[in-house]
Amino acid sequence: MVYDGRMAYTVKRLATLAGVSIRTLHYYDEIGLLKPESVRPNGYREYADESLLKLQQIRFYRELGLSLGQIKAIVTRPDFDALSALESHRQALQGQVERLGRLLRTVDDTILHLKGRKEMDRKQLFEAFSEEQQEQYAKEAEQMYDPEIVRASQKKWKSYTAADKQRIGDEGNAAYQAIVAAIPLGPSSPEAQAGVERWRRHMDSFWTPGLEQLLGLAELYNNDPRFKANFDKVDPRLAEFMRAAVTIYVERKK
Repeated sequence: MVYDGRMAYTVKRLATLAGVSIRTLHYYDEIGLLKPESVRPNGYREYADESLLKLQQIRFYRELGLSLGQIKAIVTRPDFDALSALESHRQALQGQVERLGRLLRTVDDTILHLKGRKEMDRKQLFEAFSEEQQEQYAKEAEQMYDPEIVRASQKKWKSYTAADKQRIGDEGNAAYQAIVAAIPLGPSSPEAQAGVERWRRHMDSFWTPGLEQLLGLAELYNNDPRFKANFDKVDPRLAEFMRAAVTIYVERKK
């Protein structure tokens, strides 16, 4: 099938190629996110290669966690450039690959440690919580409140030197280690509360959360499967313990 000298795709063919449902494409058409190049008299939609590329962009942005409204605002801009967008996607995906690689190495090392086949110090247990991962946590939490904070946080992070970032990463590791050490003492113990305060000060390196936002972070660590899985690799009790400790910390600060 050819459309104006180019390959044309029925909605069924496009859905099959992209791995989405026909219902999804109909919805994208309804909200103006992805319109077909033409509609036949019988109501059949026809898409061209441009739509195929645009749908790829939409799927990339969905993978990065953007809402359909946010994606529409991006891909329908007059100055939207597909090549620049792909380069940005590649950079973001590469960052995810590197973070997952660190997590995988930490998990493998921890398994060997638990089997008694490899010695592992406390700092190594927390290597998965790198400064990049902690920055991502902050971004996720900020997006629940004010997108302006996200941009300010990114700008602040980029202003740091390599030495600053190493110091911030070490501070984060130390804060989590202090909290894990306090688990047997209970979330209201002075040791646990000191660990939470240390963690709160660490967050200042990215943004300064309010009390309710601290609770939001603690909830995020428990409710988001990605974050909960990371904490569980360190100690299955850590995420829940942090939520309890942060809740007590916030109540005492009010």
